Amino acid sequence: MPIIIKTRREIEMMRRAGQVAHDILALMEAAAKPGVTTMELEELAQRELDKNEAIGLSKNYPTYKPGQGFPSPLCISINEEVVHGIPGPRALKIGDIVTLDLALSLNGYCCDTATTIPIGKISPSTQKLLDVTRETLNLAINNMKPGRKWSDIARLMQYHVERNGFNVVREFVGHGIGRTMHEEPKVANFVTAEQLRGDFGLRPGMTLAVEPMVVMGKREVDMLPDGWTVITHDRQPAAHFEHTIAMTEVGVEVLTDGRPPWGI
Repeated sequence: MPIIIKTRREIEMMRRAGQVAHDILALMEAAAKPGVTTMELEELAQRELDKNEAIGLSKNYPTYKPGQGFPSPLCISINEEVVHGIPGPRALKIGDIVTLDLALSLNGYCCDTATTIPIGKISPSTQKLLDVTRETLNLAINNMKPGRKWSDIARLMQYHVERNGFNVVREFVGHGIGRTMHEEPKVANFVTAEQLRGDFGLRPGMTLAVEPMVVMGKREVDMLPDGWTVITHDRQPAAHFEHTIAMTEVGVEVLTDGRPPWGI
């Protein structure tokens, strides 16, 4: 499938969706305290989605099991859970790290964003994991320029993670985004021969969800019996940060950082 180039108006519509997503994550982060359950955080997010007439795109997302789509409008993953954690009765406790991952559609335009937050005091090594993962996303954003190959960016990301003693998860990558949550191209956080075969140049009008997933231990992952939740094989903690980004003629614009649209 071809990469879909967006108009200025489409990018501003996506920014409007991104502003809503940013604000919902901020409310969830403020509410994520010891004793609060992940289901309570989901209920908060759903109220805000309804208030803004937005749709959480994870809800009913199809899987390989017919009739068993994802049961929540967003993903909440704790500690060794890398991605696709299902909200439920689990209560947060001091020392946990929690990934809040929200993709939504507003007026037919999508955005995707994630953050990993600490619950109370966490260990220095876990704090470093969060810091390095956030830095890796910022490194990508700061180096995205028209004409650069994505593999150049992915190589910088992988190097930054590995030089700090961590590993990049390879089973999941970022993606194009626009009128649907998943568009071409695949946006890897690492470089392999397979990824190089799908390499692409950055062009104005591209809209990409860039999302490094970084683990403290080995990069191998397992799937839990629920068919969704992905955990690290060695049960070491994982972090995940994500922004939806638009390429411009001179660089990038982050569409999920909370800034309002410029005008539509």
